[in-house]
Amino acid sequence: MDTDELKALQSPLKEKYRQEPETALVILKARGRIGAGITCKVETGKALVEAGLHPATGGDGLSACSGDMLLEALVACAGVTLRAVATAIGVDLKDATVSAEGDLDFRGTLSVSREAPVGFKTVRLRFDLDSDATPDELESLIKLTERYCVVYQTLSRTPDMSVAYQKRSQG
Repeated sequence: MDTDELKALQSPLKEKYRQEPETALVILKARGRIGAGITCKVETGKALVEAGLHPATGGDGLSACSGDMLLEALVACAGVTLRAVATAIGVDLKDATVSAEGDLDFRGTLSVSREAPVGFKTVRLRFDLDSDATPDELESLIKLTERYCVVYQTLSRTPDMSVAYQKRSQG
């Protein structure tokens, strides 16, 4: 896809969202069901992914780790955003890899230490780019990718969150 094709694809959407802002609000959903052992089968839209305990918390390593899945979502979103921004601003990427890594202290989630946080303490996102673009163009590409990557922005500013439950009737 080139710049003109991307603009042709997105221009009508942008105009619609300017004229009818309420149509830009889309609710994304995820759903899972607990599985055998200590697992949860997550519907991905393409297949079921069985998530389980990370080996550092007693898992066998055969199931996907939700922490890994979070980093994978960041990489996927950043990669798609990188490609879209590069296309939009005319930066030719011959190749690019996106990687993410995060530091977790499992003492928190295993209730070993109240001082250890539950969740990632640090997340690092890295882009390795093969391009003839100038350093200024690449700097702009990365800044815009950071700005428009949904998962990156969600992780960097905590969204309002809520938790609810409903008990199923036993009848």
